[in-house]
Amino acid sequence: MNNSSHNSGPNTGPNGGDDARRARDAHARPSALPWPPVLLVTVIAAAWLLGSWWPLPWPGHDDLAARAVGVTIGGLGVLLMGWAAWTMRAAKTTILPHKGAERLVTTGPFRRFRNPIYIADTMILLGLAELTKNIWFGGAAIGFVALVTWLAILPEERHLTARFGQAYLDYKARSRRWL
Repeated sequence: MNNSSHNSGPNTGPNGGDDARRARDAHARPSALPWPPVLLVTVIAAAWLLGSWWPLPWPGHDDLAARAVGVTIGGLGVLLMGWAAWTMRAAKTTILPHKGAERLVTTGPFRRFRNPIYIADTMILLGLAELTKNIWFGGAAIGFVALVTWLAILPEERHLTARFGQAYLDYKARSRRWL
């Protein structure tokens, strides 16, 4: 039987149940893989390897002020990550990015930003760039933002919309994905 002509019920579409399965999966969890930590480890390894194999000159200054900026950006990233993780634990929902959310968290750092952990990851990468004078960490931060948006944030947004409906859409309207 040709799947394009098979329709096994409402909301199944021409894919013979694929649309309904995707809708159920989006409701249950955002993705099958924990993309954010996988991406973070990958871009850190890539930046380190590229910096070792093909070092590029650092465009900034190597002075105390520049180091202070790097430490501050990276340190604030670590603090933001801790605050976001604590807020999620206090709300009794998972911090694992591939597991389904039990609760919609809109307090703490989530009050203004929907993805404070990914913002924190990016800040840490930028701090590492300044501290190590490895420009590849700056590129890694840009790559991380693009990939985590595509592979994690967009599926998470679909999951949260399916799971929490209008409450998530209202939250989404008053908060920002990034900065």
